[in-house]
Amino acid sequence: MVPVIALVGRPNVGKSTMFNRLTKTRDAIVGDLSGLTRDRQYGDASWQGRSFILIDTGGITGDEVGMDEKMAEQSLMAIEEADHVLFLVDARAGMTAADQMIAEHLRKRNKSAILVANKIDNIDPDVARAEFSPMGMGNAIPVAGSQGRGINALMEAVLGHLPRDAEEESLDQEVAEGEEAVRIPGPSEKDGIKIAIIGRPNVGKSTLVNRMLGEERVVVYDEPGTTRDSIYIPFERDGDKYTFIDTAGVRKRGKIHEEVEKFSVVKTLQAIKDANVVIFVMDAREGVVDHDLNLLGFALEAGRAIVIALNKWDGMEPGERDYVKTELERRLFFVDFADIHFISALHGTGVGNLYKSVQAAFKSAVTRWPTSRLTQILEDAVSEHQPPLMNGRRIKLRYAHLGGANPPLIVIHGNQTDKIPKSYSRYLENTYRRVLKLVGTPIRIEYKGGENPYEGKKNTLTDRQVNKKRRLMSHHKKAEKKRRDKR
Repeated sequence: MVPVIALVGRPNVGKSTMFNRLTKTRDAIVGDLSGLTRDRQYGDASWQGRSFILIDTGGITGDEVGMDEKMAEQSLMAIEEADHVLFLVDARAGMTAADQMIAEHLRKRNKSAILVANKIDNIDPDVARAEFSPMGMGNAIPVAGSQGRGINALMEAVLGHLPRDAEEESLDQEVAEGEEAVRIPGPSEKDGIKIAIIGRPNVGKSTLVNRMLGEERVVVYDEPGTTRDSIYIPFERDGDKYTFIDTAGVRKRGKIHEEVEKFSVVKTLQAIKDANVVIFVMDAREGVVDHDLNLLGFALEAGRAIVIALNKWDGMEPGERDYVKTELERRLFFVDFADIHFISALHGTGVGNLYKSVQAAFKSAVTRWPTSRLTQILEDAVSEHQPPLMNGRRIKLRYAHLGGANPPLIVIHGNQTDKIPKSYSRYLENTYRRVLKLVGTPIRIEYKGGENPYEGKKNTLTDRQVNKKRRLMSHHKKAEKKRRDKR
């Protein structure tokens, strides 16, 4: 399971700045996920091949009332759902009573935590460490989050707590020239394709799992949130292995009433990261809502293959169905590569076809192609539609190779690659998708610029070479003069 790290501390100690730097964004990946952005933001982050989910929280002062009290509650919830905590303090302000209160809470909860002394600009790091040593949290790691100072040292300490992604170990395999595309045998092969069933509460996720399994394996009631935890269900179908990950539904903050549902967001995000393929279940009768887009956005950012299931399709009038299809085309354009199925989990209509899409999406996500194949596709694409001119020079794309899988990462080498417009990148992405017949999976393209090994080097000639150059130039001048005289 992907580990979860929470950023906690008093207000304005730099938690959001740290969040943005580690997630390489300016806000949570999924935007206003579950209406919790004001309270808890969730981001997908990685460092040196280690993936984790990062939670940004409000602040804790110890004397909150009103909205501040709600924000403090969210911070305490984040501590509970996290595997590890980065406890940020303000080195310029020094240790406060609120800092000591948070430290005491972490000790009581027996939480794995790292003390981070932020804002050490113009402050001696040793002084900052000494300032916070009475808190009993170990040596504080000094950083300046706004400038990126000390982040490497901090993340080295964090990495000691994080497991290595099993997927990463298979990414260095290369397909030899001349070989056919092959499927990567990764960690998923042992348990089969891992399928995360995600969606808002009461859209029929557990009913769908039971229908696909052919038996009542998951408790189902007509009440939102009856699935209390993520359930892993291994099974076989037609000789193929699968593992279903059935998650507690993500629901809006204002509708969360029970303690067991407060952590459903992070469980869903963990399931997405742990899966090979995501089946995203929507309620056809409610159409496309913003909450659906947020969850789909996280699955897309995580690079997961996606299959979309519109449940409760039975009983809808033709006009209602046409409206829903129009809305899907308009609002789900960013996942137009995903197969969409119109199903009834309760009656089984269309459910069997989901397996075919899952298999196709998984195959597209984990197949590897040799460099020669990817380069040939690139050359054909450039021949058909050349890159634009930049400052009077044509962008040149030389060759391509596979940089990773699940999702496929295609690395393209050339010059002026930093100036390639987004429209041309989309053209290349669509070309690779069409030629390789990829379905259900996002594609990522990474560009690398070539360097001229002779750039900046002076070409020094020997005396003999200089004399030879002079003779040749003199010879060319005499020959040119003779041609002019003949005219």
